[in-house]
Amino acid sequence: MVLDASSATSHLQSYSKKDGLDVKTLIDSANFGGLTYNDFLVLPGLIDFPSSKVGLDTKLTKKISLRSPFVSSPMDTVTEENMAIHMALLGGIGIIHHNCSPDEQAEMVRKVKKYENGFINDPFVISPNETVGDVRNMKAELGFTSFPVTENGKIGGKLVGIVTSRDVQFHDNNDSKVSEIMTTELITGEKGIDLSEGNELLRSSKKGKLPIVDASGNLVSLISLTDLQKNQSYPLASKSFDSKQLLCGAAIGTVPNDRERLEKLVAAGLDVVVVDSSNGSSIFQLDMLKWIKSKFPELQVIAGNVVTREQAALLIEAGADGLRIGMGSGSICITQEVMACGRPQGTAVYNVTEFANQFGVPCIADGGIGNIGHITKALALGASCVMMGGLLAGTSETPGSYFYSDGKRLKSYRGMGSVDAMQQTSTTANASTSRYFSESDKVFVAQGVSGAVVDKGSITKFVPYLYNGLQHSLQDIGTPSLDELRTRVDNGEVRFEFRTASAQFEGGVHGLHSYEKRLHN
Repeated sequence: MVLDASSATSHLQSYSKKDGLDVKTLIDSANFGGLTYNDFLVLPGLIDFPSSKVGLDTKLTKKISLRSPFVSSPMDTVTEENMAIHMALLGGIGIIHHNCSPDEQAEMVRKVKKYENGFINDPFVISPNETVGDVRNMKAELGFTSFPVTENGKIGGKLVGIVTSRDVQFHDNNDSKVSEIMTTELITGEKGIDLSEGNELLRSSKKGKLPIVDASGNLVSLISLTDLQKNQSYPLASKSFDSKQLLCGAAIGTVPNDRERLEKLVAAGLDVVVVDSSNGSSIFQLDMLKWIKSKFPELQVIAGNVVTREQAALLIEAGADGLRIGMGSGSICITQEVMACGRPQGTAVYNVTEFANQFGVPCIADGGIGNIGHITKALALGASCVMMGGLLAGTSETPGSYFYSDGKRLKSYRGMGSVDAMQQTSTTANASTSRYFSESDKVFVAQGVSGAVVDKGSITKFVPYLYNGLQHSLQDIGTPSLDELRTRVDNGEVRFEFRTASAQFEGGVHGLHSYEKRLHN
């Protein structure tokens, strides 16, 4: 008997079994062992919205939200200030590594926080008695030549003018005082003006800077045209709610010296700290976590790494605002091989997030992310964000220089557990040895490798490719946002299916003599 096609969806309800598996059944029925991302697929759903409308807003910690779920790893070949700046501009966040001195790391944080501002509450200010030569010297040191001028040369002093690059560009006498060349006819904003009003006034005035003054004419802050332009170019940028500066994270270890390190990072404007250990369930991390929450109660703390509910419970109870999940799953990590300890990443992400989300603690899936599909699966299993090392390695924003081998343009990439990283000299405890509890070892036991990756270009193109690809992925699943994805996974609407080895082969490129795998333009 052939049924009426118009009743197909109604007839489907008579089936006792839905296609695929709910997420809990997927995890529980993996009798052969833990799952990695390649072991399963997400089944498609109804598309009734354009991919451009898919929302990727998510939580990094209890109090920090991001416009995209992308976090760069605190590795010394991945994240320094350049990566952190651009990750924040593109809607994610960078975590600056700590395989350097505390002062060097704090300076990197400071550069991120100074890169873009809403209201600049501590601008560089000069006095009328400074000289043109002084201004030119400041340009060489700071990279810009526009300065507000106050009577006493300090913020809070009476505003008397502004000196700009145009004022000094064609002035030959370096001994001339700023008072002789500065612009005195100023357009200013009144104290209490909001940022949108200030930006509109700056736009209509066609000036480079908008000084904000109080009722007595004293300078209280500044708005910059370059920051307004950045706002237009990077609408997803991750910024702190109050200062409108870019968000910045940094990692520390668990040795006593890291407490002094953190104090310097906080003074530089740090928004979130990652307590960095290969195994987060240690008395050292628990003590550090409790100290941080008592010393800096407003600072958001991401703890880890963990792969079990038991580990997660210890850190949540100690005050963690976010968790980092993964042990041995990174592309340059050999912990599972050498230490026989760890967990397949898919199983780890599901079990930890299923527990932590009950306490409102967001989780970062750290490791094993090799493509957009892996990002989608990590988020579907419960993660709020993904941390990427190898996927971002080789981009122009990573530390280090390019070199050529066999005709390919490459960059170095190494695990923080590699011997190379452990041998990094520093004036303080080495980040790699403390991460793997190896400070007192005479012989290093490597848990990572050193290698090289092919040039990926700039993350200003690569991260938007990941962002748009993730939007298309959620569109195929039939979920218009990450929040909706998690809701539908939890209630069983989003279904999953195992992939055999032959299914994985079928799902990849096959049957061609040759091909070029070009992922984006």
